Amino acid sequence: MKTYPLYSRRFEEARDLQFKVVDAATRHFAGQDTLDLGDLGVHAGTNRPLQTIRVERVFADVFDAEDAVLVRGAGTGALRWAIVAALRPGETVLVHDAPIYPTTKVSLDTMGVRIVEADFNDDASIAAACAAHKSEIKAALIQHSRQTPDDSYELRHVVETLRDALGDVPIVTDDNYAATKTPIGCELGADLSTFSCFKLLGPEGVGVAVGRRALVGQIRKMQYSGGSQVQGHEAMAALRGLIYAPVALSITGAVCHEVADRLNAGELEHVRAAYVANAESKAVLVEFDDDIAGRLLELAPAHGAAPHPVGCESRYEFVPMFYRISATFRAKDPTWQRRMIRINVMRSGPDTVIRILRELIGEVYSGS
Repeated sequence: MKTYPLYSRRFEEARDLQFKVVDAATRHFAGQDTLDLGDLGVHAGTNRPLQTIRVERVFADVFDAEDAVLVRGAGTGALRWAIVAALRPGETVLVHDAPIYPTTKVSLDTMGVRIVEADFNDDASIAAACAAHKSEIKAALIQHSRQTPDDSYELRHVVETLRDALGDVPIVTDDNYAATKTPIGCELGADLSTFSCFKLLGPEGVGVAVGRRALVGQIRKMQYSGGSQVQGHEAMAALRGLIYAPVALSITGAVCHEVADRLNAGELEHVRAAYVANAESKAVLVEFDDDIAGRLLELAPAHGAAPHPVGCESRYEFVPMFYRISATFRAKDPTWQRRMIRINVMRSGPDTVIRILRELIGEVYSGS
């Protein structure tokens, strides 16, 4: 099996991004305001909490965008509002020829959006779909993280190819699991990027759409009610997450590659191969000689591994997670689920991951 993980910023690049976030904050906050947890409610003249406005401006600067808006509903909510801003009900969107993420499909189905598919790994497929449906396509949607094990497309190239073929048609990117790790859609020519702050060490339920001012402004208008506002304290929590996430997630990416390299070098018996993949978040897929995945996952919590995700990179997750492989990988080869597991290293180091795996393999094969 060959996988195509997304590029992850090196430590020095992630450190520089952290510095960029803090620099942007100093441009939009007075010093004392950074020590304020945040205000509440719809201020006259802004209809938003003042701290939320400041944080949104920081997000826009960090991602070199015209504007940004924080929304409720985490990454799903941000993408849903982006789709609503870019499309009218019943219009046509171009998507990758792969299973659409379930919550994204709900948003598209709810709007009665018609789907045109192209293989984003294949320029000829994109060209053919755009040529055949150019008059119909009113927006394009690209998921940054991998949708199938075979996906290898580079987001920048797909955005540029679609821009050449479709002109000013809005391009929306789902940057969940990619934001801060690698440049996102709006930094690469897309009109709107969307992602969850929960996956950037931020609060539950808060997402962000960042990109062109006109589209972001449409989303903001749709958040008119007081209950739709992201309150100041939530916005400040999102900002703190954005500050600390780049370096933490860069370390996570490096640990994934070190674990895979050590396993492929033969450090543990009974491991056939290890692969780094963006099975949503970046993770290590470990393939064993025998069908021991189920038993190994049963035993893993007793050895300190988390048994299930919370947000797959949320602030609550720090021990490594030993988990089943994703549905897309199971669909590719149903036998993999019997001999393969997924390890999200979270905040752990490679020695911890390999020690737990060694203990589990030993227990499985000892029969204890």
